[in-house]
Formats: sequence, C-alpha cells, structure tokens
Amino acid sequence: MHTLKEIVSAIDAGPVPGDLDVMVHGIAYDSREVKDGYLFVAIKGEKLDGHDFVRDAVSRGALAVVVQHDLDMPPEVPVIRVDDTRKALALASRAFYGDPSGRVRLIGVTGTNGKTTTTYLVKAILEAGGRPTGLIGTIQNIIGDKVEKATRTTPESPDIQELLCRMVDAGIGHVVMEVSSHAIALKRVLGLDFDIGVFTNITQDHLDFHKTFESYLDTKAAFFRSLGERPSPKPGPKFAVINVDDPHKDSISRDVSASIMTYGLVNKADVTIENLELNAGGTRFDAVTPSGRFAVSTRLRGRFNVYNSLAAIACGIIMGVPPEEISRGLNSVAGVPGRLESVDLGQDFAVIVDYAHTPDGLENVLRAASEFINGRKIVVFGCGGDRDRTKRPIMGRIAARLADYVIITSDNPRSESPGAIAAEIERGDIDEGKGPSRYTVILDRREAIARAIEMASAGDGVIIAGKGHENYQIFRDRTIEFDDRVVARELLEERAAREERAARTV
Repeated sequence: MHTLKEIVSAIDAGPVPGDLDVMVHGIAYDSREVKDGYLFVAIKGEKLDGHDFVRDAVSRGALAVVVQHDLDMPPEVPVIRVDDTRKALALASRAFYGDPSGRVRLIGVTGTNGKTTTTYLVKAILEAGGRPTGLIGTIQNIIGDKVEKATRTTPESPDIQELLCRMVDAGIGHVVMEVSSHAIALKRVLGLDFDIGVFTNITQDHLDFHKTFESYLDTKAAFFRSLGERPSPKPGPKFAVINVDDPHKDSISRDVSASIMTYGLVNKADVTIENLELNAGGTRFDAVTPSGRFAVSTRLRGRFNVYNSLAAIACGIIMGVPPEEISRGLNSVAGVPGRLESVDLGQDFAVIVDYAHTPDGLENVLRAASEFINGRKIVVFGCGGDRDRTKRPIMGRIAARLADYVIITSDNPRSESPGAIAAEIERGDIDEGKGPSRYTVILDRREAIARAIEMASAGDGVIIAGKGHENYQIFRDRTIEFDDRVVARELLEERAAREERAARTV
C-alpha cells in the first residue's frame, strides 16, 4: 500500500488540500467497487460519466477522488483535479501496485487479426525455453496454473497492474498480452514498461470507435512510438517486431526509437521461411532467422498462422530462446480456442469455428479452409451490432467470392435490428452477382448452423465465423448463452442420430 501523498505525486497533480498521509487501500473507477480507504477515479465513458457517481463513491468509503472538472464536495474529502483522469488512473495504478511491469519482461501484441494466437505461441515458446510466462488476453488470463476468464481484450489499467502484480508474486518473469486499439486510445496500457511490441497487421475494423482508418492506424503506431519512452529498470534494448508484408508497415515503424526486427513471407525480413508445406494436419517450414536456420512443425493450419508463428519466433529470438526450444514450443500448441477450431464427431465433413469478424479475418479463414477442404465451403456468419457498419457489405462480398454457399445470420446484434444488419451484409452478396441459389438469410443463429450442417456432404466444410470462443449472444433486451462449438456439436449429434435411425429402417 502507498499513501495518498505518494499517489498524488505519481500522477503529477497540483496542490491538493487535506490530509495526504493516509494509506490508500485500493483504486476504483466504478463506484460500486469502492471500499473503505479507496481512491476513486472518475472516468467519462461512452455511456456513463464517473463524475456523476463521485458522491456514491464517497458514501461507500472513498478517501479521495480524482476528477477532471470541479465538483461540489464535502471539505473533508480531498479532491484531486487533473486534466485527464484516464491518464491519472493508469499512473496511480502503476504506483499503487509498485510498477510490476518493471519487474517482468513484457511483450505486447497488437494488430487487427492474429493477436490471440500470437500470444499463445509466444507463451509456448518462452515456456519451452524454461521461462514461466503469464498471459493477458481476449479469451483468458493465465497466471501459472490459474486460468481466469477474460472480460475484454485488454483490461482497464488498474486491472492490468493488479494482474501483473499477482504474476510477479507468483514468480512469473515473462508476460505476453494482447493490446487492443481501444486500450491504446483509452490509455489502459499507458505507463507499462514493454520490452517488445509486436505488430501483426492492420485492416479495417473498429471504425465505429476510431471513425477513420487513419485514426485507427495512428493509434496502433502510437503504441510503437511509445516503446522505451520512459527510463526502464530492466537491461537491454526495447524491440518492435513488425510484419513487413503489411502494406502499412512504414506507418507503424516511422519514428520508432526501439530496435526493429522484421518478419514476413514476401518482402525481405529478419525472420522468414523456406520450404513451406501447408496441409490438413498443420504446417511445416524452415525458419530463416538471425539465430540460424531450423525446421518448424506446427499443428496450426493456414498461411496466416505462418505469420503468427514468425512473429512468435522473433520474440523467442529476442528473448534468447534457442532454436530447438522455439520449435518445441510451436509444436506444443494444438490449437487456440475459437481459432480455426474443429468440431469433430467423426463426420465425413469438416466443421470449423473461428472468431473471424473482420473482412481480412474472414478472408484468411476461407482461404485457409481451401487448403484442407476439397468439397464445398459453406460459411455461416453475421456482423456485430453497434459496430463498424461499413465492413458489412465488404464481408458479404468476401464470403460470396470465396465460399460456395453463404448463410447470413445474427452475430451479436446488440441494439440494432438483426434483419437490418443482415440486409447490409446481403448487399455484398448481391454486388457479387450471387442469387438465392448461392446464399440465404437465416437470422436465428442455431437454425443457420443447422442448415449448414444439414447441407454438408462428404468432403465439404462448414465454417462458422464471427464468435469463436464466445459463449453468449447479445440482443437489444437480453444476453443468452450461445457457443458455436457447443451448438455445432449438438447439431452433429442430432444428424448422426437421424442417420442411424434411417439406416436401421432400411
């Protein structure tokens, strides 16, 4: 614990009246989480403003509040006025938890697609090299043997600092985490001492939040410009690991003061490959790296997973993991939940569940499926409501072009009409000249998956895209349990039972 005086000093606030020698017992940005002795930081969000809940926080025991505009408060409660409460929250949390990122080797992975898989691969490589590694990500947070369900790609700054602190206490010396564009823009990762930043790629996404692609790109680039911007207690240079095959690589690497290690399949790179073999069982290639040339075999499928593997290899090399242990780590990853995940009950056609929810992600998955599906590709997907609408017809066109049959359905419609979202996706199919014989709209997601599974014949592939590991579906007035993998399994069992009954009656 630290005194309020120490916290105030850490956020570089001006003079604060009142007793600052009291101990701070916690930091909260949600008034409902406040306990006696907590510091409450008022954050203005998209829907709610924490400044409206300051009095509630005080009534629950807040010993002081951080605000960014004047409020009428009791004189006995210290009011800390700052220009930016999000920045103050990040810096106060870092101080409260003792700057844990300065005591671990921290790797941040950012990009439109590939973040989750890359973090799993980096973790596997480091642990193959004898380095216990924590993980913070979209699906789960991992601290040693303890696995905790994640609530968002990158948590709020106090939650990150608390996770890192627990990792330090558990003796974990390396941490890999996903870094979303929201987290960068909203200062959730501000003040973290990253040793490596990884850029996977950037394509259209999150324009509901960033408004323009240029703003989205600059937000990602800002993460790399920040590498090494503050003094670090850890030895050695900071690194930016950059995909040189991405068309926006120059924007990402511009004005980066960290050392740069590149990877790619097409353009000249520090980490690249030769002798690539893609098949239904996985991938093989020879990695060509600054540490030498070595064979890699991974159970992950698809060309895009080669990029993820190269990014992870680069991290392993920077961290000093020997090539044979890098190879062993990559081979140990059987798969990542909701990423090209097979649902296999012995049927004679493939069923694949993937999180692909962007144009690039959907295209990657459909192209990867072509590498191991010889028959028809039947894709089931939708788009989330209250999110970037411009990508909907683009994804419709991609599906129409790369799949043999498209079933447009609901994803997480949220406050929007599922039918209106589907109509915007359908526009893309129509633009591609596809008629009713090539696509349909079934808004009920279970019925849509059922139709795809009923249509499938031997050698075909059903690709269920958009939700991946998610186990819920969000509507305007309710959230229901829904897991594509569970539903697909149930429907496969029902189909198998029907076929068995039919066979007995012949």
